[in-house]
Amino acid sequence: MKKGFNALQMIQKMKYKHALFLNPYIESTATSIMGLFPPTGLEYVAASAKPLADKTTLLDLRYEKDLCDPNKLVDFIQREIDIIFVTVGWDRQFKEICALLNLMPDNIPLVVGGYKATEEVLELFRDCPKIDIIVRGEGEETIKEILKGLPLENILGISYKAGGKVVHNKNRPLQEVDAIKTPDRSLRRNKYRLILNGVNVTNATFDTILSARGCPFNCKFCTFSLNPLGQKRLYAARSVLSVIKEIEQITANTVLFSDDNFFTNMKRAEDICDLIIARKIKKRFIAQARIEIAKHPNLLDKMVKAGFKVLLVGIESPHDRILAELNKGFDSDTVKKCFAVLKKYPIYYHGYFIYGNIGETEEEMLCISKFAKEISLDSITFQKLRIEKFSPLKKIAEKTPGYHVTERGELYSDNYSHATLKKIGRKIKFSFYTPACLLKIVKKILIVKLFNFHEFMSFLWACPRLLKNIIAREIQKKRLGNSLKRIFIKNA
Repeated sequence: MKKGFNALQMIQKMKYKHALFLNPYIESTATSIMGLFPPTGLEYVAASAKPLADKTTLLDLRYEKDLCDPNKLVDFIQREIDIIFVTVGWDRQFKEICALLNLMPDNIPLVVGGYKATEEVLELFRDCPKIDIIVRGEGEETIKEILKGLPLENILGISYKAGGKVVHNKNRPLQEVDAIKTPDRSLRRNKYRLILNGVNVTNATFDTILSARGCPFNCKFCTFSLNPLGQKRLYAARSVLSVIKEIEQITANTVLFSDDNFFTNMKRAEDICDLIIARKIKKRFIAQARIEIAKHPNLLDKMVKAGFKVLLVGIESPHDRILAELNKGFDSDTVKKCFAVLKKYPIYYHGYFIYGNIGETEEEMLCISKFAKEISLDSITFQKLRIEKFSPLKKIAEKTPGYHVTERGELYSDNYSHATLKKIGRKIKFSFYTPACLLKIVKKILIVKLFNFHEFMSFLWACPRLLKNIIAREIQKKRLGNSLKRIFIKNA
C-alpha cells in the first residue's frame, strides 16, 4: 500500500496542474495493425477532462520510444504530473501493465479505466496496490467529477479503496451520445501509420471516428454492445452534420468508422455519403458492416463515390448450425448470395470468423479458408471463441460436457486444448494466405486505390525490410521450416 498518502485528500484537490492520460500498451515486433489507429476511448476521456486541468498530456507508448523505458516514464511523471489516468482495455500484456502500474510514484493519484479494468476490478486492486480509483464503464462524466474534486462516495461508476476495503459505487447511467465531446486531436504527439513487424510499411496516415454507439443486433457471441457491467448500450447515432464536421477536421487520409455497424441505419449512412460527396471531402474510409448491405445498391454506389475502400464484415462461420447458435440472423447460402453482389463493387472485403465454437470439429474449423475463398473475400481474420462475463453463450458452454471457460473468458474443451486450437489456427492461416492469395491482395489494393501512388511506392520500398523481419521472427521462434511447408506444400 502507499505510504504516507491519503488518496481521498489528494484526489479532492480543486485544480490539477498537469494530468496524464496513458495508453500503456507497447507493441511487439509481431505482425499487428494495432498501432494503426489511436486509442479512441482514452482520447474521448482526455477531451472531456481537458478543461479541468491546467495542462493535459496524452501518451501512447506504442509511439513513445524514449518513454517506453519504465524508468524514464516514471522520471517524467515525477517531474511533470500530479494525476495519472491509465486505460487497461485488453487481456494482452496484462501482467506487464500491472508491473508498470506498480512502479508509479506513491504521491501521485493513480486512476485506471477501460474495458478490462471494468471486468477485473478486484484483480487489479489486488495485483496493483498503487491504484486509487478504477473507473467502471464509460468514463467521460466520471473523469470530470474526479477532477472537480467531488467526494468519492458521491461519484457514480467508480470503485476505490477506503479503510482497507474496496468500495463499489453504483453504476453510472449511460450518457446521451450527442452530449459526449469528440476527441481533441491536438493532444496527439504522433501520427498513426501502418506498422508491421516493426516496419513502417507506408506513409499513409490513419484515424478513427465514432459516429454511433451501441448495436441493435443480438449475436450471442458478441458483448460489444454491453459494457463489462452488463449495461446494454442501445444503438444511438450522432447527428449527420456533427459526423461530417468531425471528418472535416481530421487530417489523416484514411478514416475508420469504428461503429459496431456503420450501416445500421441505411438512410443515415446514405446521407453521410451524400454530404461527403457534396463537400468534396477527399478521404478513404473503412467501415464495419453486415452482409445485408448487399441489398442496397444505391448506397453501395454512393459509398464508392464517397471513398469507402474497405468493408469489415462479420461472417463468423461457414456452417448453418453454428450461425444459428450464434444468432447471426442469416445462413451460409445468404452469405454467398450477398457476396455475389458485393464483389461487383470496387471495395476491399475483409471477413471475420470465429473458430473453436461449441461442438465444432477440426474439419469444420478448417472449412473457414475454403468458404472465404468461395465467396471472394480478399482477406480474413479468425479468432478463437471467447465467452465474456455477460455473454448468452456462457451458460450453454458451462452446461456442455467437456467444455470449459477460464476466468479470462477463454473457451476450450477436452478434445481441443488451447495448444491444439492454436495449431488449427495456423492451418487456417496458411491454407488461406498462400503466395497466390498475397498477390491477389496487392492487385485488389491497386484496383480499389486503397493507397495513392506515393503511399504504394513507400509500401514496395518497405517490403524487403518487412520480409527480413518476418523471417527473423520465424527463426527466433524455431518455426520457419514448418511455416514454409504450410505456405508451399498443400495440407502440410
